[in-house]
Amino acid sequence: MNFFLSFAAMETFLSDPLLLSAGLAAGGLFLIQALYYAVGYSRIAMRKRAIGRGRIAFAEELPPLSVVITAREEEHQLRRHLKAVLEQDYPTFEVIVVNDGHRDDSEAYLTLLEASYPNLYHSFVPDSSRHTCRKKMAQTIGIKASKYDWLVFTDADCQPESNQWLRTLARNFTPDTEIVLGYSGHEKAKGARHCWRSLITLYTAMRYLGSALAGRPYMAIGRNMAYRKALFYRQKGFASLLHLARGEDDLFVNQAATPKNTRVESAPEALVRQRTLSPKAWCDEQKSRATTARQLRGGQTWLWCAETLTRLLFYAAVVVLVVRGITEEQLIWCAVGGGLFVVRWAIQACVVNSAAKALGETRRYLFILPLYDLWQPLCSLCWSVCALLQRRLPRIH
Repeated sequence: MNFFLSFAAMETFLSDPLLLSAGLAAGGLFLIQALYYAVGYSRIAMRKRAIGRGRIAFAEELPPLSVVITAREEEHQLRRHLKAVLEQDYPTFEVIVVNDGHRDDSEAYLTLLEASYPNLYHSFVPDSSRHTCRKKMAQTIGIKASKYDWLVFTDADCQPESNQWLRTLARNFTPDTEIVLGYSGHEKAKGARHCWRSLITLYTAMRYLGSALAGRPYMAIGRNMAYRKALFYRQKGFASLLHLARGEDDLFVNQAATPKNTRVESAPEALVRQRTLSPKAWCDEQKSRATTARQLRGGQTWLWCAETLTRLLFYAAVVVLVVRGITEEQLIWCAVGGGLFVVRWAIQACVVNSAAKALGETRRYLFILPLYDLWQPLCSLCWSVCALLQRRLPRIH
């Protein structure tokens, strides 16, 4: 009896062009999605396992380094986070804060703090720089004021999770390395909004860190990264980017990174957390990143766009397979479509949560993943449309 039911279901499948197309598409797209997760998104967890097995070599020396922080009238953030940077367990380092703005008490606070921390220095962006991109100008001032070759970057609203942050980054300062990319998450908080933002940030990290681990670095997040001062001068700083409103991290690394000069640090000890942004600030940041993405060179951006496209097509094929199976009273094809969805969901949850654990995130994701699969592309489309409406990156006038 089961044989005849299966034969009838197969006959219906082969004789129905829509059902046949949906079934073949769902199967093929499932394989593509499984490949993305097995090869692309899983590299952070793979790195952790490789370290545990002693397959990754690290530098033994801890060279002196300079931490550069730019702050735009962020006295409150400096009071919350700066001491965590100043009290890092590292032999020799300096912290340079470049203050942009004079409408708060950041200057007085930094001056007071320098009395207790001799390795803290601060400067400011002159008013004459108002016609340039002030963030890049502030970073340039900090870099030129630094004493050491290795430069580590973070923001005033960020705080290292551990006092081993600098040590963990510095173990990647090998003779051939010029750029080290780290991970920056969000501060721990409850609520759906925080969960959603954390998942988006995690996926972004799995993409750009995973690409760098695969030997194809293409961007960075400036809240947690390091590079050599010599590289900065060799690239002539931000000379080619000063007319753009942003790009001091993404575009600089996109231009300077190579498979041989770039390393990734994804250990939990190297985690840096950013404060929770307001909804407006979050939206502005996403729009800005979408705009900058148009300037990134290389094929990695298109490769990850293809992942999003195949994901949506997979969902569409599964829906058609299930609906057609119901209308044709062939529930076996509903089971096939549902089975493909569940198996992909299980693979996704395993890879995403393994990456989160490897990076030091305590939150785990399960039921939000299908929502992310469908809602994230719509959000990205929204940001991309905003970017396309602008013929070029915002320019400074």
